[in-house]
Amino acid sequence: MTWVETRLKRLCVDSGQYGLNISADQYSSSGVRLIRTSDIASNGALKASTQGVFVDVPLEQRHRLLPGDVLLSRSGTLGRSFLVPAEASGHSFAGFLIRFRPKGGVDPRFLYYATQSSPFQGVVHSEAVSSTIQNFNADRYANIPLRAPGAGEQLRIADFLDAETARIDRLAAARDAQLSALEERELAVIGHMLSGGATSQGGRSTDWPWLPHIPANWSIGPVYAYYSTDLGKMLNPERASGEKLRPYLRNANVHWYEINTADMASMHFEADEVRRYSVAPGDLLVCEGGAGVAEAAVWDGRIEECYFQKSLHRVRQSSEVPVEWLMHWLRFAKACGVFDASGNLATIPHLTGEQLRQCRIPIPHDGQRLIRETSRRIGDMAKARTLLNRAQKRLSERRQALITAAVTGQFDVSTASGRNVTDGVTA
Repeated sequence: MTWVETRLKRLCVDSGQYGLNISADQYSSSGVRLIRTSDIASNGALKASTQGVFVDVPLEQRHRLLPGDVLLSRSGTLGRSFLVPAEASGHSFAGFLIRFRPKGGVDPRFLYYATQSSPFQGVVHSEAVSSTIQNFNADRYANIPLRAPGAGEQLRIADFLDAETARIDRLAAARDAQLSALEERELAVIGHMLSGGATSQGGRSTDWPWLPHIPANWSIGPVYAYYSTDLGKMLNPERASGEKLRPYLRNANVHWYEINTADMASMHFEADEVRRYSVAPGDLLVCEGGAGVAEAAVWDGRIEECYFQKSLHRVRQSSEVPVEWLMHWLRFAKACGVFDASGNLATIPHLTGEQLRQCRIPIPHDGQRLIRETSRRIGDMAKARTLLNRAQKRLSERRQALITAAVTGQFDVSTASGRNVTDGVTA
């Protein structure tokens, strides 16, 4: 078997065609389907959840896809690849994608798998230009080294990888379904707590379709009646340096139930700002905007002197209702689309200070007990989620190792056993 050292461009009829430069306001409800980087999943398939967009503008032939074309992302999900199937023939592709069209005699599936291999991806990520965003141009992709066997061996490798990656992908899909079921169960547990298990029989109507009843002896009130809320300090570039820098939290640090302090920024805070912008153990931090809008977690005081930026709300308890109650309410309300309906999510989502203060929430009589029981159950589900995520990571690593070994000639696929090669990973 003969393998040759080559480059991506020598296996293609061109050195890379950039996608269609078009803005979101040119999207249409009909016309030609446009494939974007956001439509491509990490395993190279089109995301099942994507709704897709269309463009109704004149297209040059160079912007129309053919079956067997390979698309590579040049920004954001850098290095992600997609093999155009027969049903996508005639579709177009967006500007952050680059198309490579295999030459005759080159198996498109082999080329696609080669772009997913560790050596190829290693070059992409080690040579990527990083300024505000990562970007990798067509010429860089075109000159990445590859090893390629003859046409017959390419076909055998592609057939082998089609079968073996499909097995792994089925397992990954099953685990994704388990993760989704855990999330649904978590939301059901939170919903039961927030409603007090009340129904129309003996319960009080809330007029909220997503949480229709609460116990008759509970009340409903605005957030400001039970908590104090404040926005953090506006980021000032002039104060990002100096002698007395202090760490501060931003929305990137806050996720549901947890605060990640591995990547902290620092800023100068004046003496009269210490009380106003510091966080204390037991404070609830809520994301004000972005994709994580409304995500919230309780600060545990792991950093003795810590502050918060304007992208976060700090919520403090001023009544008998714990901040964890509001955290769970935010979790459930967001999942039910409450903020989608009331916010300006057509652009960048925001939960302003006034919106947060005016939110009306159910008020229990035994909030501490309900929170303890709910937190225990959520904790058990979090442990199961951690185990599933670890298993998913191992599957992804095995998939990558299998592809790399096959497309670099580390084993002979004509005699290899998928069961042995994938270390027991079978459907």
